Amino acid sequence: MTTLIRTAALTNYFEVAQHVGLNPRPVLRRLGLDAKLLANPEQLITLEAGVALLEESAQESGCVNFGLRMAESRQLSHFGEVSLLLSHQRTLRDALQTMIEYRHLLNPSLALFVENVGATVIIREAIVTDPPMPMRQATELAVGILFRSCSALLGTHWNPRSVNFTHQAPADLQLHRRMFRCAIDFGSEFDGIVCSAADLDFPNPQADPVMARYARRFVESLPGSNEPSIVLEVRKAIYLLLPMERATIEQIAQSLGMNVRTLQRRLDEAGECFSDLINSVRRDLVVRYMENSRYSMGRIAAMLGYSVPSSFTRWFISQFGMAPAIWRTQKGPAGQDSAKDVTTTK
Repeated sequence: MTTLIRTAALTNYFEVAQHVGLNPRPVLRRLGLDAKLLANPEQLITLEAGVALLEESAQESGCVNFGLRMAESRQLSHFGEVSLLLSHQRTLRDALQTMIEYRHLLNPSLALFVENVGATVIIREAIVTDPPMPMRQATELAVGILFRSCSALLGTHWNPRSVNFTHQAPADLQLHRRMFRCAIDFGSEFDGIVCSAADLDFPNPQADPVMARYARRFVESLPGSNEPSIVLEVRKAIYLLLPMERATIEQIAQSLGMNVRTLQRRLDEAGECFSDLINSVRRDLVVRYMENSRYSMGRIAAMLGYSVPSSFTRWFISQFGMAPAIWRTQKGPAGQDSAKDVTTTK
């Protein structure tokens, strides 16, 4: 199923392109896009075209933080109809849950999961495409927008502990440091933000419960014709829960608000089975992990849900026709030369 996104997701693309000296028209033509199309925030384009536009624009302009530059000027109002509902949630935790609930209206490819670890909260975020695509710019755009949304709701009470990216650090970190003002962990196991539980539960001073009820009724009246398929929803949940060793059908069903039997029935109706989706996501993630020189084989096995390394090795051979150590030797970990630059920074 082709995933469609609103061009509102690319708000301020042309401003950033101009700022970095990029003529976007040749890039748009290569991708079959039109400048007039992007000017209307309600137009629909394929997710793949939107992701490719960001990646190719970064490459063509030589601006490695193109996506983050777009995020830097985003406002809560750019969430469209859902923004009013978000701004009147009682706490940031409630706002994040609202984003998850109405993700099909924000970005159907967006996967978001809030993990509680004692007094710490990990907000995991991912953009899921099928097949997988280079995702650095889309990821930095998504995490940047999430960060700015949290800041807009809490103001000075928003004090995250770190912002995390699975990709390697760029040579120049000035924009990252200016925007996030906290520790930045590159080469991490996840994309997202780490903060204290107290931040998520701090009262939103702008919240108005009456306005929140009105906004929810309005949002629920919007057509849901672009709601993603159950297959995409399951894939997104697997992407986030697999590295946490929690991608069981029971956990996935719970995260989607249904029981296991209902999930199995809906997957059957879509012509898919859970085990095939797990395997598909594992294939996507293992290549990313293997190319990261910071990940040992044991760590990769655990992040893919294998408690016994030999089981991971057998699976890898069945999928790629060679042992993982041989694959890594032949392919070579991406970014190996810059491994010294991927440590946590402030």
